[in-house]
Amino acid sequence: MLSSSDRRYTRRDTVLFLLCFGLSLFGLFSPTSWGYGVADTLRQTVLSPLVWLQTQAEEGRTSRVRFRQVTSERDSTAYLAQFLPSLRAENERLRQLLRLSRRLSTGYVSAEVLHQPQAMDGRTLLLSAGAREGISVFSPVVSPEGLIGVVLSVSKRSSVAMSWAHPEFRVSAFTVSGNAFGVVAPSNEGRNGEGALEFRGVPYRDSVPLGTMVLSSGLGGVFPKGVPVGTVIGTVREEAGWERVYRLRPAANPGSAAHVLILVGGRVQDLRTAFPGDSLLEALRLDSIARLRRADSVAQAIRVARAARRDSLLRASPPQVRAPVPQAQRVAPPSPILGGTPAAPLPGAGDSTP
Repeated sequence: MLSSSDRRYTRRDTVLFLLCFGLSLFGLFSPTSWGYGVADTLRQTVLSPLVWLQTQAEEGRTSRVRFRQVTSERDSTAYLAQFLPSLRAENERLRQLLRLSRRLSTGYVSAEVLHQPQAMDGRTLLLSAGAREGISVFSPVVSPEGLIGVVLSVSKRSSVAMSWAHPEFRVSAFTVSGNAFGVVAPSNEGRNGEGALEFRGVPYRDSVPLGTMVLSSGLGGVFPKGVPVGTVIGTVREEAGWERVYRLRPAANPGSAAHVLILVGGRVQDLRTAFPGDSLLEALRLDSIARLRRADSVAQAIRVARAARRDSLLRASPPQVRAPVPQAQRVAPPSPILGGTPAAPLPGAGDSTP
């Protein structure tokens, strides 16, 4: 038998159940607009804290998603920015190669410096062009800065080039001003671990100032004339009365070369205009001025020789006797008495009277 308190709780539960059941029936059969209004009222009053919490949770989730997205974009940008200097350098180098190819007056084949998986000498380069592209042994290899080396061996699809750092590398060269000639060879006395070149065989009486550009002379038929080899940075040694040996800073660095040009075809007379360096342009300007001065001096000498020849001919010819010029007859003025009729001419000094 239930107690009074239990019966009271049971009665209250029954009332609540009937109330909820009645409200549900009212909501089920009431118009739709009434339901929307009641829902809005509940959201703005009773459920407003829950709605606020839901909004904050949604904003937090969106913020976390955006933060992860921004972090990912920043990491990607930082990763790409690491390669930006190398990409800019490669782009600039390719532009220089294109400009050099337009200035070259000989045939060429562009090649890429490949990674060397096999054991090879560190002073040689593996190139991506071979006999199929017309490459042959002793073909010069150049870059926009100057001379890289020469092809040492050729296969069908690739070739091996000997750089200027190879102990057997030699090239006949001369200064940009043309006052000293010699042979360029690799040096074992590079500074700070860097390779260097030596300009050997320069006569002792000829001195080369610092900063002078040294170009290939074209002697021997392997390298064309006018390709930059290096710049004079000092003196290695002097042999009294015999020769001077100068240290050169190489014009091109084979270690940083990713793309090169291999010169093919016939021998070219001069390629100095294809490598317009500052000192080279200055030397070409001085050379053109000297040519103009020589042309002016030759023209002046020709004029002086012609004038001297004319004077000598005049002095050598005998004097000519000139015939006396007869005195002109004097005409008498018209007489006013005869109505202006001109009178007869008066006789001259040598005329006879009738």
